[in-house]
Amino acid sequence: MKKRKFKISDIVFVVFILLLIIPQTRTPIQVAVNKLKVAVWSPSVENEENQDQVTPFQYAVTNLQGDTKSISVGKGKVTFISYWATWCPPCIAELPVIQDLYKDYGDKVNFILLTQEEPDKVQRFIDKKEYELPIYFPQMQAPEVLQENSIPTNYVIGATGKIIIKETGAADWNSKKIRNLLDDLVLNYSE
Repeated sequence: MKKRKFKISDIVFVVFILLLIIPQTRTPIQVAVNKLKVAVWSPSVENEENQDQVTPFQYAVTNLQGDTKSISVGKGKVTFISYWATWCPPCIAELPVIQDLYKDYGDKVNFILLTQEEPDKVQRFIDKKEYELPIYFPQMQAPEVLQENSIPTNYVIGATGKIIIKETGAADWNSKKIRNLLDDLVLNYSE
């Protein structure tokens, strides 16, 4: 009987699988993999004939302080909506680029980052990461066209309600392509 020799690659593979099984190491590995995706994947604009239309509505939300707010969607201002969670590796991976985008476009675009988690947990997460993002908790059912079971799911919605981008999974929201799109959307509506 021939004795099998283990290669280094076999050992590395087994260690990697074990690390994915252990909860304390699984999330950091998944976040790292998703950060690689963010580094290379920029969301794509839907073809015009495939763009859904959201009927303009007021999104009823509460903020981290518990204040109720109503935010217009599809009615006069470009909107960026993100459905996310603190436990979601792709969400964690893309939040830094969303933060960068928000820093430059927060006064021109409605940013609505929505989660269903406990406010205290979300506040601790945001404080730890030092994010300054508009985090909200939905107080209503979103229109059907904005309902998705996967997180993260992000939308760029034009000022008249056209869904320009719908992206599920981690992506680079701070890419030149997205910035050019937002510049065009904001400029074209303000003319």
